Amino acid sequence: MGELSLPATADLCDDHDADLTVLDDVFLSLGGRDRMAGVAVTLKIFEDNTLVREAVAEDGHGKVLVIDAGGSRRRAVVGDQLAAEAAANGWSGILVYGAVRDAAILGETDLAIHALGTNPRKTEKRGLGDRDVVVTFCGATIRPGDWVAADLDGVLVAERDLTA
Repeated sequence: MGELSLPATADLCDDHDADLTVLDDVFLSLGGRDRMAGVAVTLKIFEDNTLVREAVAEDGHGKVLVIDAGGSRRRAVVGDQLAAEAAANGWSGILVYGAVRDAAILGETDLAIHALGTNPRKTEKRGLGDRDVVVTFCGATIRPGDWVAADLDGVLVAERDLTA
């Protein structure tokens, strides 16, 4: 699904407000695309991006990688290499409740990336974290398989694809 075919979050709110939750407005759009939409694949990690590396290596068509990094801005859990791999594998985007790095390169990558901010420090590789778990941040609970959409106006989550 190309960026232009993705609905605007404002339009989705107009048409489906009772069926969605809008996350608190704290995210910056740092990728080469501003819009993403797809089925949530969730990770709960803290300053360790081992599971991120595993996830972006998979087919991401129709999916959004949702990373609950505990809101930490001390270490970046996504950088240029992981973003490039996610783009190559068709991910619609990555939502990071935490930090990313390599912002200049991320801005040229054909991938939507929304994060709290940036930090040049990489993560430690300890192999810790959980995949496909319920995550809660920014006033929303996101379950694996929920539908996530984001653009410059914000990020929203729904139990089903609101474009169907």
